[in-house]
Amino acid sequence: MTQPDYKFETDAHDSGYDLICGVDEVGRGPLAGPVMAAAVILDPNNIPEGLNDSKKLTAKRREALYEQILETADVGFGEASVEEIDEINILQASHLAMVRAVANLKARPDYALVDGKMLPKSLNIPAAGIIKGDAKSVSISAASIVAKIRRDRLMLTLSQQFPGYGWERNQGYPTKEHRESIHRLGITPHHRRSFKPIHNILYQA
Repeated sequence: MTQPDYKFETDAHDSGYDLICGVDEVGRGPLAGPVMAAAVILDPNNIPEGLNDSKKLTAKRREALYEQILETADVGFGEASVEEIDEINILQASHLAMVRAVANLKARPDYALVDGKMLPKSLNIPAAGIIKGDAKSVSISAASIVAKIRRDRLMLTLSQQFPGYGWERNQGYPTKEHRESIHRLGITPHHRRSFKPIHNILYQA
């Protein structure tokens, strides 16, 4: 199985770009919670070992890499709220979170490698969309890891405020446990009202 590498970043350097960030988001599919994005500019001389698509790593490995990435790289976070998701739709909200993540980097990058084929329209730097980029580019892998850890931690905090939905385990995704608890306990302010399962409960005939 191929591991992500620094090839896309090297190609961008060879094309004359200096600071290259990887960008990824997490949380498009859940019924609850914000969508979170991260942008990461790795130090090419100090890349944490074992970077990969966050879904392919154990929770313990993700946590260790999260700390290493924060120590060695320039990291920016961005999110779009449940209200923004409901207002502009999840795709636009995830793009908004990505743009915010890039804006929150300490340095201004001059090129972005973005996970997926669609680029945020308001990303005002040259960029390339890479399908399954978190499994191909170490910068995008790093962004996927830190975005996931950040969102998982937020959902854990929210699960303590709204117990019973299993957010500490399902992170707001539509698991059987989560769907059943919505019917039993009702809808919280953190549920996405534009998502069909929630919308259907709210507007049952």
